[in-house]
Amino acid sequence: MNNEIWNRDEIESPCVRVCVIDEREDLCVGCLRTRAEIAGWSRMTAERRREIMDALPARKPRLHRRRGGRAARVPNMKS
Repeated sequence: MNNEIWNRDEIESPCVRVCVIDEREDLCVGCLRTRAEIAGWSRMTAERRREIMDALPARKPRLHRRRGGRAARVPNMKS
């Protein structure tokens, strides 16, 4: 069997299979891409994918920490 078809020079997906969208920021908490970026990934050029990959680390601070337990029930509680 020839495996050359599976050896591509394109940028891999940043998906880590933690597919949860932060509704306020419209970012996946796993890969930090927007819904539109996720949906269009397979049709993007390598250059556009590289631009997105380079931008991902700066997006992490935009995510809101999810609070559980008492912190989720009590308003204005510092986490």
